[in-house]
Amino acid sequence: MSLTIHHLHLSQSDRIIWLCEELSIPYTLKTYKRDDKTSLAPESYESLHPIATAPIIQEGPITLIETNAIFEYILTKHGNGKLVLSPDHSNYADYLFRLHHVNGTLQPALNSTLIPKEGDMMVEAMKVRLSRSLTMMETQLSKTRYIAADEFTAADCMMLFPWTTFRLFVPFSLEGYPNIVAYLQRIAEREAYRVAMEKADPGLERPISAVVIPVKSE
Repeated sequence: MSLTIHHLHLSQSDRIIWLCEELSIPYTLKTYKRDDKTSLAPESYESLHPIATAPIIQEGPITLIETNAIFEYILTKHGNGKLVLSPDHSNYADYLFRLHHVNGTLQPALNSTLIPKEGDMMVEAMKVRLSRSLTMMETQLSKTRYIAADEFTAADCMMLFPWTTFRLFVPFSLEGYPNIVAYLQRIAEREAYRVAMEKADPGLERPISAVVIPVKSE
């Protein structure tokens, strides 16, 4: 059975490609362009799974969605112990937290900025969560080279989307977070990252090390 990654352009499925490149495991990549008018996935992508969100992988009879579930599946079945911290590692709890914090708290907080409604209680609560997440991340990166420890882990792959591709949709500043910016620059130097991003969206310039991204005029 071969692993197939179904990548929707400009989506968080680019993290799955990067994970596989870091692990040096074979996979088949199928890419799908968004509709020019709606920016939604094409019917060929939506037919893969009833929920039809990115990312989607297939292996034999298995079709799996949800980034965290896919990470766990790939790391357990194909990782051979790479890019994970063992339970006896001093930073094991930090690794687990960082692996799940992105999609559990950080990304939902960022998603709330897609529909800004000043004064809305939920939006304001999410802004607080975002600020706390950024501050915590900045502090962590003043202590360790990567997000969970001094060694690179799968938690770093999970960190990719909010700081790069997402900022193309919703530009937001990282001003005041120099450790985060330096961390992103280190990530951008990894060969597996460069290969994965070119496969995911050829020619796309992600703002991985940009502090401020100018808002595009209509």
